[in-house]
Amino acid sequence: MEFDPRQDYHRYMWAPYTQMGDLAEEEPIVAVDGDGATIVDSLGREFIDGHAALWLANAGFGRTEIVEAAAEQMHQLSWFPSFGGMSNDVAVRLAKRLVEMTEPEGMARAFFSSGGSEAVETALKMARQYWKLKGNDRKFKIISRRKAYHGVTFGALSATGVSPNRRLFEPLVPGFRHIEPPYCYRCPYGLEHPGCQLACAEELARTIAFESPDTVAAFIAEPVMGAGGVIVPPDGYWQRVAEICETHDVLLIADEVITGFGRTGEMFGVRHWDVRPDIMVFAKGLTSGYLPLGATLAKEEIFQVCLGRWGEGREFRHGTTYSGHPAASAAALENIRIIEEEGLVDRARELGEYLMRGLSDLEDLPHVGNVDGLGLMARVELVKDKDTREPFPASDLVGLHVNREMLKRGVIMRPLGDVMTLSPPLVISEGELDSILESLRDVLAAL
Repeated sequence: MEFDPRQDYHRYMWAPYTQMGDLAEEEPIVAVDGDGATIVDSLGREFIDGHAALWLANAGFGRTEIVEAAAEQMHQLSWFPSFGGMSNDVAVRLAKRLVEMTEPEGMARAFFSSGGSEAVETALKMARQYWKLKGNDRKFKIISRRKAYHGVTFGALSATGVSPNRRLFEPLVPGFRHIEPPYCYRCPYGLEHPGCQLACAEELARTIAFESPDTVAAFIAEPVMGAGGVIVPPDGYWQRVAEICETHDVLLIADEVITGFGRTGEMFGVRHWDVRPDIMVFAKGLTSGYLPLGATLAKEEIFQVCLGRWGEGREFRHGTTYSGHPAASAAALENIRIIEEEGLVDRARELGEYLMRGLSDLEDLPHVGNVDGLGLMARVELVKDKDTREPFPASDLVGLHVNREMLKRGVIMRPLGDVMTLSPPLVISEGELDSILESLRDVLAAL
């Protein structure tokens, strides 16, 4: 049978996070080529990818260096497991490299998986096992935030605070609690920073006290909330969160799946606030999407608690078949080299400032309520009434409409409700950012 990308997409695909019924009359974007910050689809249409696929094409598309590094590794050793005292040399090299990179945060050991959800799942299990082996069986609860996204596996989903993601899969894993996010534009307490006295951070302290500190194992949070709508915390928030966790002997898990490897204008998001977590979680930008890979890094103390002898039951009985896959590890090492040698972290910071100036110019439009961002992570929140911050009715699907209009102009964004988000490859040019901004102004002006 002849291959037809559009017809075969509708006939055979069941796509993630997609209402396939709404796509029957639309042309899917079936990518066939990519270079830098642009992709070409099966119909020959060219798009500026303003979202780096899914927050992750940090080094851009078409990086033959990464492809060749992975291919060379496949020719030499296609795969070998990491279980039971075995591994492969390239995974060991990557573990060493990541520990060296996170020395300021105090990370000491790397545990590999196949992606972000698995990396988060690993971190949650590490936290629970750590406290059980320390003799505190009651210290198992995990606190996260509403609007947080941590993945789709059951533990990661239980930590996730996006309600529509959870409802059809309940009941979820017990022992998870959620607090309000640091969402200043729509502060759940009706306060304004700095007069709020960081009420959103203090809720963590109140929740730990309510649950009892000897029952709370960890607090997990994204440095900048991604799928929740690019929510950048206010000054002082992360420092106060870290202080609360230390005071109550609660592990701090930084979910850097989106913010890691330059996205925010620092190599890792927590560096904006000089915070030292107990566990860090990576994926996405770790390989810039060239191959699936996740990594969970932990402090030496957490690793040491799990040391023992066979038969004692202290080993970390968790792992995935492709943990430390050599080709993925080779891709990660080459990706990290590119990010460092091409100065993409500084580039993200500089272009992020350029992008924010352009987005701020949109605030004169009647339905642009809030513009914010950090590095090459940005948001434009659309509202019905700017003065009252009244949102559009959800049934109006305004964000989806804006997204469709942007696609017609050859720009890929991501609507999270009525928040339009941008997260382009770190190699994007100022000219491409100008094209995005010009198209966005045209679409929003007509809204």
